[in-house]
Amino acid sequence: MPTDAPLPDRPRRILRVIHTLRREAGGPSESVLRSTEALLRLGHQVEIVTQDPPGTQSPGEGRFPFHPLGSRDDATLGTWLRARHADFDAVLVHGLWQNAAPVHRALRGTATPYLVFPHGMLDPWFRRAYPLKHLKKQLYWWRHEAAALQAAAAVCFTCDAERDLARRAFIPYRVHERVVAYGTARPPHPDPAAHAALLARFPMLARGPFLLFLGRIHDKKGVRELITAYAVFRRQRSEAPRLVIAGPCATPAEGAGLRRLARTVGLGSGDDPMMDTPVLWLPMLEDEQKWTALRACQAFVLLSHQENFGLAVAEALACGRPVLISNKVNIWREITTDGAGIAGPDTVAGGLALLRQWAALSSTERAAMGRAASACFEARFEITRAARDLVAAVGEAVRSRRSF
Repeated sequence: MPTDAPLPDRPRRILRVIHTLRREAGGPSESVLRSTEALLRLGHQVEIVTQDPPGTQSPGEGRFPFHPLGSRDDATLGTWLRARHADFDAVLVHGLWQNAAPVHRALRGTATPYLVFPHGMLDPWFRRAYPLKHLKKQLYWWRHEAAALQAAAAVCFTCDAERDLARRAFIPYRVHERVVAYGTARPPHPDPAAHAALLARFPMLARGPFLLFLGRIHDKKGVRELITAYAVFRRQRSEAPRLVIAGPCATPAEGAGLRRLARTVGLGSGDDPMMDTPVLWLPMLEDEQKWTALRACQAFVLLSHQENFGLAVAEALACGRPVLISNKVNIWREITTDGAGIAGPDTVAGGLALLRQWAALSSTERAAMGRAASACFEARFEITRAARDLVAAVGEAVRSRRSF
């Protein structure tokens, strides 16, 4: 991971462009919010443009200018950027396929640099999982995206693994690569009232220890493999901790299918939070209830098939919770090197091995792993450090900016 970057010589004016800031959209939206707050604390100016409907309330509660343009029409963003680009030192584009090419066209002929964060969208896993979609994206890459990324002052990755995987996704691939520190904010101090409210809402959480999956439930998250592995683990260990799965489903059909799987493998549906079932499904948890659930779990578990970073993983580490993750979560090497968790294949067998390794640890070893989790977060993923490194990347782009 990059070392701490020096503070810039003056505050920067930064524009961030992202599809949406809705939290249920996943990690990129949450990370943009958290890092924006850190940038503001460091004295920088930030504005955010999204495709959220006009009139959408700012998730920043007025702390930064928020511009929900409400259109996927390239011309809308382009017109806005051409009128305002001179107000910013640099533009940060978050995600591919929607905003990078329009930003490229709008800034062509100007001296305003832009940086692109793919947020895992260049991972070759998508080519294997969705070959027809990948073919369509390869055509779009030839027509638009390759030129947009080649002209970017930097294409920014959250770790070395994400950068290395991106080189195998599309052709041609000629970009200026930069690894930028990434992370999240420290959790708020524990709130006994929030803990009581969580247990009142979901009383089964008080009935013994539990492992926690928390995040957007999507095929790539490996929830199907996790449920199947946990069912085997539960049959072998009747005293096994409960499995709690919290988050919004990508589609209603996917959620229904996972619940059918849980019933089929003998775990019950878990639909009723009042029933004592081995697996418990919770809705999306936000703010204090999210942090309370993370602090209350034995360990955080994520068997993703593809994860460029895993913001929820960093949040669990921030709460001092060990993480049981697949080796497709791109920061697994950093985590296992620090002794903050266990990693393995993103398969049923891999998930079962993770659960068995966790069960074999003594209480002393688990406590030590929890302390290592906190230390790992502070050393690698704390948001202020990440914000400073981001500003350093912007500074490099400004110093080398050129018309294109």
